Amino acid sequence: MSFRLESHDPDTYRRTSRRVALAMAGQLIVFGLVFTQLLAATVGAGFWMNALGVLLGLLATSLVVMLLRDRPWMGPVRYGWQLKQALSRVSGYLPALRRGMEEGDPRALAVLAFYHRGMAQLAELEGRTLDDDAELLAERQRVRLARQAQGLPERVEGLEDADLAAFKRG
Repeated sequence: MSFRLESHDPDTYRRTSRRVALAMAGQLIVFGLVFTQLLAATVGAGFWMNALGVLLGLLATSLVVMLLRDRPWMGPVRYGWQLKQALSRVSGYLPALRRGMEEGDPRALAVLAFYHRGMAQLAELEGRTLDDDAELLAERQRVRLARQAQGLPERVEGLEDADLAAFKRG
C-alpha cells in the first residue's frame, strides 16, 4: 500500500473534523443510553448491564462511522486519518531511517522527506506549528541538503511501501 499526499484546506479539515467528532460523541451517547435502557428493561439493571450497553453503543457508533467513511463529505477527515496512519508507520522505522540517511541511502532520504512533509502538512491541517521542535527542523534541513547533494528532487509526493520495507523496525 502506498500513500499519496494531497492538498486540503485546513479550515475545511478542522471544521469537518469537529463536526464528525461531535456527531460521533453524540451517537455514542445516544446509542449507549438506548442499549443500556433496553438491557435494563429486558435483563435487569446493574453495573455490568450498563457497561455492556456502553460497549454496544461503541460498536454501533463504529459501525455507523465505518458505513459513512467513504462519503464525499468525509474526504478531509478520511485523508487526515490516513495521513496519521502513514506517519505512525514511518515513526516506527525512524532509527533505521536515520542510520540510512547518514549512509546516504536514497530510500531513507525519500521516506524521511515524506515524513517531514507529512508532519508539516498535519500540523498545518490541525492549526499547529512545528517551530518549537528544533531537532525535527534540523533533521528536515539535513534531509533536504542530502537530497540536493544526490540530485534528488526536494519534494516527495508520497510514501512507497517498498521503500519502507527495506528497513528494519526500531
